[in-house]
Amino acid sequence: MRIARAGLPAALVLGALVLSFPAAAAAAEDDGSISISEQRVAPGATVTVTTTACGDETYGKGESEAGGPFHLLEGDRKGVLVGEFRVPDDAESGSDTVTLKCPPRTKVTGTYQISGRPSGAVEAGFGDATGRTAQFALGGVLLTGAVAGAVARTRRRTGGVAA
Repeated sequence: MRIARAGLPAALVLGALVLSFPAAAAAAEDDGSISISEQRVAPGATVTVTTTACGDETYGKGESEAGGPFHLLEGDRKGVLVGEFRVPDDAESGSDTVTLKCPPRTKVTGTYQISGRPSGAVEAGFGDATGRTAQFALGGVLLTGAVAGAVARTRRRTGGVAA
């Protein structure tokens, strides 16, 4: 009986952990020393990159695989370097890596997504559907399990009262 009572909360906690894994994995790719203004940009957009990885340096160099080289200059705060580049109009959809280098041997990287121009529909901000299918399926399984557990628990209680 105790196992049945502990099963539903354990399933819910496990489900929450599994569903939050992609966000945690994405956060682990970046150590916080590089910030890219937008994580999804359209071709032709300007991307701003900010970093604190260079310490007290006042200059650095950056390079985007899609946008090419750009300079990092002092920002409005001490220890912050800022650079900008433009994503070419003919850039293909997909992931783009930005590499920043500062003297003497500092090198950091970050990624962002280049999304194709909409063809009649407006992007709603839910992200790429291909990676979400498994999450939705798992969420459905967990929700079904929770409902089944609640029904079984309710039936046991009503069955015990009538007897």
